[in-house]
Amino acid sequence: MEQTTDFLVIGSGIAGLSFALKAARLGSVTLITKKARVDTATNLAQGGIAAVLSADDSFEAHVRDTLTSGAGLCHEDVVRMVVENGPARVRELMALGIEFQHDSRNAGHLDLGREGGHSARRIAHAMDLTGKQIEEGLLRRVAENPKITVLENHVAVDLLIGSKAGVRATHPFLDRCLGAYVLNRQGNTIETWLARVTTVCTGGAGKVYLYTTNPDIATGDGIAMAWRAGARVGNLEFVQFHPTCLFHPKTKNFLISEAVRGEGGRLIDERGNSFMQKYDPLGDLATRDKVARAIDLEMKASGDDCVYLDISHQPAEFLKTRFPTIYQTCLSLGIDITREPIPVVPAAHYMCGGVLTDIMGRTSIENLYALGETACTGLHGGNRLASNSLLEAVVFADQAARQCAEEWPRLKSQHYHPVTAWRAGKAQRIDEAVLISHNWDQIRRLMWNYVGIVRKEKRLGLVKERLAAILAEVDQHYRDYLLTPDLVELRNIAQVSELIVRCALIRKESRGLHYILDYPRPDDRHWKKDTIISKR
Repeated sequence: MEQTTDFLVIGSGIAGLSFALKAARLGSVTLITKKARVDTATNLAQGGIAAVLSADDSFEAHVRDTLTSGAGLCHEDVVRMVVENGPARVRELMALGIEFQHDSRNAGHLDLGREGGHSARRIAHAMDLTGKQIEEGLLRRVAENPKITVLENHVAVDLLIGSKAGVRATHPFLDRCLGAYVLNRQGNTIETWLARVTTVCTGGAGKVYLYTTNPDIATGDGIAMAWRAGARVGNLEFVQFHPTCLFHPKTKNFLISEAVRGEGGRLIDERGNSFMQKYDPLGDLATRDKVARAIDLEMKASGDDCVYLDISHQPAEFLKTRFPTIYQTCLSLGIDITREPIPVVPAAHYMCGGVLTDIMGRTSIENLYALGETACTGLHGGNRLASNSLLEAVVFADQAARQCAEEWPRLKSQHYHPVTAWRAGKAQRIDEAVLISHNWDQIRRLMWNYVGIVRKEKRLGLVKERLAAILAEVDQHYRDYLLTPDLVELRNIAQVSELIVRCALIRKESRGLHYILDYPRPDDRHWKKDTIISKR
């Protein structure tokens, strides 16, 4: 079945929703999401959105903090553009009805938080439910817009590329994106969606790892699809591990916000000893890469299963008001954060690399944009500064919408080119779930054990060999069996895992989030540059 739309948006997080609202001023928008529209990383974001919103702060300070966190790989022009556009984008969210916490002592001013790596209070938040507030607010606006259609339970399978349909791009060295093949879970049918502009904003790839703070949807779909289509990807070795994921057998993926340390939380070992001052002058407010690595070293040295985050010295009422979700979740598990420390471990949290884009969100494939965690924009470099992710999403959604508006006369004049409908051929229904689950589990354990916080070249070589065999098997499943959402996701995490390992093997130094024992120091002379790879 062939469908057409002006804009095809793949993903329903803050980036996709923000772009959809602005693209709807130009034409029709179809937004597809592989589960429910609220199943996004945005919905789980606790901390907030970083922007210069106080007279005590400055663009220069925010730029400097971002560059320092990024370990020498941030693109300064991109950093300045994002930082300088930040306040306007936050005010835009507020105008859409999204409520951030206001300062009860200073009428008309926001209650700004501070997190690791920031030199000032600049985090606009809605207590520890910021992402949920933003997601719900944007979804309300999208639902009110008659030009936007949201299709839940629609899984993007592959991008449609012009060269495979006999269509040339405007530039002789580019290919053109025509839309995507989409698996409709209802009826398990493959639909062909043709679009003038396709935007991938499917989030990150945390489910590549055994332990992650990410939702189950985070299987690197946008990165894998763009790679298969021939787009350039970059900096995939820089996977951010959040230092403080709740360690408890009855829960998974629950993040203890960086804002807890920003409000005075201290990391301690099982014996109650504070340890962060040994690793960084900023102590508990060091950047995420340093804190995660410090925790990893402490756990390996002591043999303990976790460390602890203690904020019990703060007034109980303050903690209940500032962190209501964290307080209630921990309490339901028998942990009273007003009286005792919280057991925490690092977990895979954020992909700093992704599909390479320019400053307008355009990829190396014509009419294909990448936004949010799916993209590698040049903002984060080797390590993302806390709460710059939501900021990047709204700023680049605006950039992409502006670019589409500028190009709209050309885009609108382009015809929808017919493409070959999906052919199942002699594919059979997959009747043994173990074919999926075994490879899925094997990939995630390999990545956790061999491509985690601390790496070694020999281990990377071993996992590359094992992933090659798994990729071959998954590719055979893709040809032999009718597609299911699980098979689509398995194919994507296998591909993204291989790309992470490939990038990690290329970089012969330790920088930011990539720490490799064979090359323990940064090498500015040879490696102060992005890792960029392409099928071409």
